[in-house]
Amino acid sequence: MSDLARTLQDEDTAQETLDAIVGAAVDTVPGAQYAGLTAVIRRREVETPAGTGDLVRQVDKAQYETGEGPCLDAAYEHRTVRLSDMTQEDRWPEFTRRALDLGVKSMLSFQLYVQKDDLGALNLYSREKNAFDDESEHIGLLFATHAAVAMSGARQQEQLKRAIAVRDLIGQAKGVLMERHKVTADQAFSLLVRTSQQTNTKLVEVARYLVDTGELRTRGDH
Repeated sequence: MSDLARTLQDEDTAQETLDAIVGAAVDTVPGAQYAGLTAVIRRREVETPAGTGDLVRQVDKAQYETGEGPCLDAAYEHRTVRLSDMTQEDRWPEFTRRALDLGVKSMLSFQLYVQKDDLGALNLYSREKNAFDDESEHIGLLFATHAAVAMSGARQQEQLKRAIAVRDLIGQAKGVLMERHKVTADQAFSLLVRTSQQTNTKLVEVARYLVDTGELRTRGDH
């Protein structure tokens, strides 16, 4: 698990981290043939940002469309949800019918994180009945803990990269205005802010347009 944690944290981008998590889950948790991640944004928008195959996205789509299933329960309510046999399951009748049509017969889902209105879950799938046992659940919980830490670190790194990129872009735009109009850095920034307000355009987009075209925006996007 320690080696796994280091491997996940060594990925360069958030998406690479997510892809590494689902791949490692299949290799690590007994019984798992496929793995995917569910992300719930503002408790309404649900998506699968990473999965080990198209089957994962099809099964997840069945959950999202029916509004029921183990990954949704794990994300919203319970830390761990085990579905041992789709043919005998009665908690989510519409979902289990569709999952069986896709060939999935058991699942194991873990809540990964709850951050304000954003939720996440790790989902494991198998074409075999009773593929997951207590050992699967124990190892899966340990894995989910490391995965959650890796995801948090990757998101923070991406946010930092974006913040630095925005800062640098605004700095370039200020430099253009300072050279052109012989103004101070504060005056150049004020001009960017005023243009942003007048055109109802985000400050970073005003800066990008100026850097790309050499001109200040005169109107907003339509």
